[in-house]
Amino acid sequence: MQSEREVAGLTCGQVLEHLPDYVDQALGAELRGKIEGHLRGCDVCERFGGRYAEVARALRRELGAADELPPETGERLARELARALGSES
Repeated sequence: MQSEREVAGLTCGQVLEHLPDYVDQALGAELRGKIEGHLRGCDVCERFGGRYAEVARALRRELGAADELPPETGERLARELARALGSES
C-alpha cells in the first residue's frame, strides 16, 4: 500500500504542510485549488482524514465538554485581571 500519493500536482506531505494555512484561508487561489483537487482525488488523505476525525470524536466523548464557569467566578476573575492590569501601569 502506498503511503503518499501525488494528486493534482501535490503530494500528501505537501498538503499536510499547507493545511493550517488552508484552514485559516491564508493561501492564494492557485495553491488552494491544488489542495482541494488533491483532497478530492486522494484515497490516502481520505483514509487519514477519516481516522483523524474518529480520534477527535473519541477524545471529545472521553474528555466531555468543559463546564461553564459560574457567573460570580467569571466576575471575580475579571475584577482580578482589571486590578492586575491597573497595577502594572
